[in-house]
Amino acid sequence: MKKIGIGLVGCGVISDIYFQNIAKSDVMEVIACADLIQDKAKLQAEKYNISKSCTVEEILKDDNIELVLNLTNPGSHADVMIAALNAGKHVYSEKPLAVELEDGKRILDVANKKGLKVGCAPDTFLGGRLQTIRKILDDGWIGRPVAATAFMACHGHEIWHPGPEFFYKTGAGPLFDMGPYYITALVTLLGSVNRVAGYAKISFPQRTITSEPLKGEIIDVEVPTHVAGTLEFDSGLIANVMTSFDIWDSHLPNLEIYGSEGTLSIVDEDPLGGPNIFGGDVLLRHKDQSDWNGYPDAIPRNPATEWNSIPVIYEYNSNSRGVGLEDMCNSIIENRNHRASGDIAYHVLEILHGFYISSNEGKYYKVESKCERPELFELD
Repeated sequence: MKKIGIGLVGCGVISDIYFQNIAKSDVMEVIACADLIQDKAKLQAEKYNISKSCTVEEILKDDNIELVLNLTNPGSHADVMIAALNAGKHVYSEKPLAVELEDGKRILDVANKKGLKVGCAPDTFLGGRLQTIRKILDDGWIGRPVAATAFMACHGHEIWHPGPEFFYKTGAGPLFDMGPYYITALVTLLGSVNRVAGYAKISFPQRTITSEPLKGEIIDVEVPTHVAGTLEFDSGLIANVMTSFDIWDSHLPNLEIYGSEGTLSIVDEDPLGGPNIFGGDVLLRHKDQSDWNGYPDAIPRNPATEWNSIPVIYEYNSNSRGVGLEDMCNSIIENRNHRASGDIAYHVLEILHGFYISSNEGKYYKVESKCERPELFELD
């Protein structure tokens, strides 16, 4: 079977899971890896038995590489992707597609002119839990979706992350760091968004690091740390969204979808769970729980409230980061559309900016971009 040759750019911590999952694939392989710190690229190449560590320029000139996997910091996403596209290579990037909306548009424009594909994380919507939810929705188990909620509530990364400064700088914050998982889940489940109303603020201008090795250092906060708002979808559905680094704890669900016939819910104990992980529980509550023709394998979770725990029927329930990349490689071979597309990533990026623009201007933001819901994976 043909394998797509990949040049991996950015050999930081997140590269490990990509190296590991790509090595398991029948349709892709890492030909070379690069990093601004060349010793990091060399170490990863030795660790994962990659034949070549080199510069980005060498990756772009390598005819054996068809696709560039961009794992650099968000501020570098646009430059790396546009350079790769101009070199005639498909690109797949970690989220977000870009920091600035104009850069995201440039990436798609160059790709369209060159006839090349753009893919982008997050690909957790291709995990077992969210694929199962998508099938439940498509099969009509909760009727017509009418509303949704999505909440990411924690007290920030300075209490646990070894290098938390980045999360309070431009291109990050709770909205750009965690928001792509939640908004991508909503869009791939429910369709495109029509307009946005948002509120954003910096609750604490400085944060004190309590994790090692930087314990005691002060972070000057550059971006809003509490963002809340409302999405109006093309279908008319209304969703309430919140991403926050200002909350010590909560009992909020990570994601809920409310239909004319019932409710679907994701509730994880870990505040960094929810749509940013691949597996996990799915809860369903039908309006006629006692006599409805429900999901055949549903297991009563709490008889008092009549919620049912729904078995996850799709694969990719562990850390499967890169499944979107693999689907994109298959799409190149099969000449079809891929699921974790640049169009979805750009639509999500515009929604994120829409929250800030709405908050700053005190009015609705009209979303100009649209995207198609990606196809479900086929069940074995």
